[in-house]
Amino acid sequence: MQYSVNKPYPKIEVEKENIYYAKLLLQDYAGINGELSAICEYSYQHFNKFNENDNIAKSLSQIAIVEMKHLEILGKLIKLLGLNPEFKSFECNNYKYWNSENLNYNTNTTLMLLDDIRKEKIAITNYEYHINIINDKYIKEILKRIIEDELVHIECFKMLLTCENIIP
Repeated sequence: MQYSVNKPYPKIEVEKENIYYAKLLLQDYAGINGELSAICEYSYQHFNKFNENDNIAKSLSQIAIVEMKHLEILGKLIKLLGLNPEFKSFECNNYKYWNSENLNYNTNTTLMLLDDIRKEKIAITNYEYHINIINDKYIKEILKRIIEDELVHIECFKMLLTCENIIP
């Protein structure tokens, strides 16, 4: 199974410092539906399923690794834009530090994978929104490339549901 698009990420650069853009990217970085949450949730799911379903556990681990790459890219962009890439998001004019209460600890495989699909779709919607309001050609290209991986993740989760005879 493929866990990311087979092409390189664009060079990590920005046109100029922009704190507003950095604050927007903090949502993708460490917001409730950001990359940090995805990494932690998929890791938890991997640990939960490793002795129950090796195929699902391996896939979750590999997808978490791709999400780690996204986190790295976003962290570097945030730094280039002028903010320290702390694990926090900017919401309602306040910083909110990330915490594990944001994760779904469901262990039912069907519900878990369906929720993973739902959250990947939310991440894509957030990235698309940010592409529309960020006026930096380098950031736009990077976010478009990350979306391509997120679409692959949705297909992986759908395939796992089908292959495991969870959903015919």
